[in-house]
Amino acid sequence: MALLRWSKKYSVGVDAIDREHTNFFRGLNKLHAAMIQGKGKSVTGPLLRQLPAAARDHFATEESMMQAANYPGLAAHRALHSEFARHLDELVAQLEQGDRGLSILLLRFMRSWISDHVQKEDQAFGPWLNRHGIK
Repeated sequence: MALLRWSKKYSVGVDAIDREHTNFFRGLNKLHAAMIQGKGKSVTGPLLRQLPAAARDHFATEESMMQAANYPGLAAHRALHSEFARHLDELVAQLEQGDRGLSILLLRFMRSWISDHVQKEDQAFGPWLNRHGIK
């Protein structure tokens, strides 16, 4: 059972960004499924180690598109991305220090990020990008 299912309500309206967002959904749902099976710890480490690079790559994609379209909210959006990346780095540091109770923290953090950031912040720039030729 998926924790979050991709639907149009999460769509930004930019194919490349939506594809990347669906990858985050898959990772979140993979962690959730592993936790239900009692295997959350075995998934958390690898997922958490991959997530910062994937997130930074994704943020770079979004930000370059916003810059190309002269999106007026780029600076504020970039700050949100930096905050997210900092929090992920903290979670990775906790993992490296031996904190094995991170599964639920990561799950809550990612679910909140997807629900709040994608549906509010990212959807705000989608129409702007579309109007400026980025689909």
